[in-house]
Amino acid sequence: MGVGSLLLQTTQDGRYIEAPRLATDVDIDINGPTARAVLTQAFENSTDKWVEALYVFPLPEDSAVYSLKMIVGNRVVIADIKEKQAARAIYEQARKQGKKAALVEQQRPNVFTNAVANIGPHEKIVVQIEYQQAIRLADGRFSLRVPLVVAPRYTPQDASPISQQAELKAGWGRTQDSKYRKAGDKPVSVPLMAPGSDRTNPVTLKVNLNAGFPLDEIKSLYHTVKIDRLNDSARRIVLDGDVAADRDFVLEWNAIASNVPSVGLFREHVGKDDYVLAYVTPPAVATPQKAGREIVFVIDNSGSMGGTSIQQARASLDYALSRLEPSDRFNVIRFDNTMTKFFPDSVLATADNITSARRFVIGLEAAGGTEMLPPLNAALDDSHQANGLRQVVFLTDGEVSNEQQLLDAIAKSRGRSRIFMVGIGSAPNTYLMTHAAELGRGSFTHIGSVAEVNERMRALFDKLENPAVTDVAAVFSEKNVSLSPNLLPDIYHGEPLVLAARMGKATGTLTVSGMVGDRPWTISLPLDQASSAKGISKIWARRQIDDAEVNRSLGKITQAEADKRILQLALDHHLVTRLTSLVAVDTKRLRPLNTPLTEADIPLQLPAGWDYRTLLGIGTARDATADSKRHQTVDTIQNVDGNAEMQVEPISAPPAANLPLPQTATPGQLLILQGLLALLLGASLLACASRRSKA
Repeated sequence: MGVGSLLLQTTQDGRYIEAPRLATDVDIDINGPTARAVLTQAFENSTDKWVEALYVFPLPEDSAVYSLKMIVGNRVVIADIKEKQAARAIYEQARKQGKKAALVEQQRPNVFTNAVANIGPHEKIVVQIEYQQAIRLADGRFSLRVPLVVAPRYTPQDASPISQQAELKAGWGRTQDSKYRKAGDKPVSVPLMAPGSDRTNPVTLKVNLNAGFPLDEIKSLYHTVKIDRLNDSARRIVLDGDVAADRDFVLEWNAIASNVPSVGLFREHVGKDDYVLAYVTPPAVATPQKAGREIVFVIDNSGSMGGTSIQQARASLDYALSRLEPSDRFNVIRFDNTMTKFFPDSVLATADNITSARRFVIGLEAAGGTEMLPPLNAALDDSHQANGLRQVVFLTDGEVSNEQQLLDAIAKSRGRSRIFMVGIGSAPNTYLMTHAAELGRGSFTHIGSVAEVNERMRALFDKLENPAVTDVAAVFSEKNVSLSPNLLPDIYHGEPLVLAARMGKATGTLTVSGMVGDRPWTISLPLDQASSAKGISKIWARRQIDDAEVNRSLGKITQAEADKRILQLALDHHLVTRLTSLVAVDTKRLRPLNTPLTEADIPLQLPAGWDYRTLLGIGTARDATADSKRHQTVDTIQNVDGNAEMQVEPISAPPAANLPLPQTATPGQLLILQGLLALLLGASLLACASRRSKA
């Protein structure tokens, strides 16, 4: 074993093999409102064995993945889109036959796996994946996020209803579990690289930015970059050297003050149809007199929030509490795998109440699991049926595996509440954040460093304290238009409405209307003035797929109807979804059939700022009396450093009443064994004492 080697166990006990090495390159072309990315993953087998590599990697939650190429020597193999089970069968057959093959599957909308079979001894295989996404516009800033790391995710205790079907013959029969499974709730198991390891996934990244308007400030928020000016509206941005895949890359750019756009209209012609992408920002309005409102703050203090994340969350919530007005009512809920409501119910924002809440927040430490459903339900509980504005501010990294269960809960219980998600840390779960905000008719804010807290929370409170555009409607003058999103959200200060549509020909007008407070607002856009842009058709299809998932959550369509719609869109537009995959097979047979194939998962780094010891529950402690009262459940996270696999038990407090939450903190199995030994020893001593007394 060489220095820095990573060994993975083979199917034979006691035999190990070095994991394939991986290097990643990201090349992005931004043209106006869309970005086309080419993600290149180079897998290198440095051993004398034949290897199958599996790599878990992130992509933007709104990305439309449509192309896969496998490059073997001087041969290029183009992938086909297939239904997921059919693609898997094709891959498995090629794998067994010794043929080189690649399979890209969606595990979640922002988590994918790339399996590459039959990498020969000392051979390199290159896989290229292409995707499209829309550029984000918020608060006058354009931005692009490139996720580079998949964070470990907590799998909560399943609280969903048990669904079974009965099969009867002659009156008697058996029950079977329903085949329905919430999309995306299946855990994804990945190995985790221990800190200090010199094996990294080096990343190179280049962005060709053609904004379409004169540029002012351009900045990379979390990485050092080199920026070359090409002309007034174009720049080339390159990472300064190779970097480790341990945090998301975020690029922001602004127009010069006199050219800040408030609307955008673009189109693409594909086949017989035109596809339109529109950005509409409502006008600024005078800040109204602040009326009393109820605002519920929820803060995640689970183990994944250890390190700098809990510092960012505490600072953000402390700032938010300082912005409350005397006429506001508020409450604070903290959670890990337990939950605490600081006040029994929302209270007036008096100086004493705010001071005591701030002391409570500052004292929070990160430990335990991430049971997000109970605090979400508690925050949405509006049983007192008060009138007026109700807002929920949810601070978390969102690293859980039951996203769909949480989104379904929001759809069911949102009532009059508006949900504002605040993503904390270097690699938050942006899929959960953006879709929770969409369903909750709020907005999403990301805070990636302590230095951003004041700026980002100030922008959030501008949204909270200013009237939204409500009752939003979008109407095309032409007929037979398919519009996305189906559910038009409230529009907040600085947040544009982004619409994607398919129509026969982009003519006529698009009219967007709504209410700003008690004042009507309308804007019309002439479609024949739209500028050409590429990739809009795939962005529209991706958003239609998201709409199908949202409508299922809202109960507007059944699971079967959603699946049918998603599958048709994916096959028509060549997209990877939870129902479809991209598979590429080289027709040339290479691996001898009598030569074994070793499976090797490629490990992931921990996101920057995460505390490894806190995540694994090492070196933390809580009240011993509380520990003695808890249940024990063990979660498993693979920790790869010489193929070590650790059972992780973060420390936890006892669950609140009526909340049967799993505890993932102490060495439960060891404590149980110790307890059994103590009982046996005690019984033996009693027996001895009894015999002596009789003697």
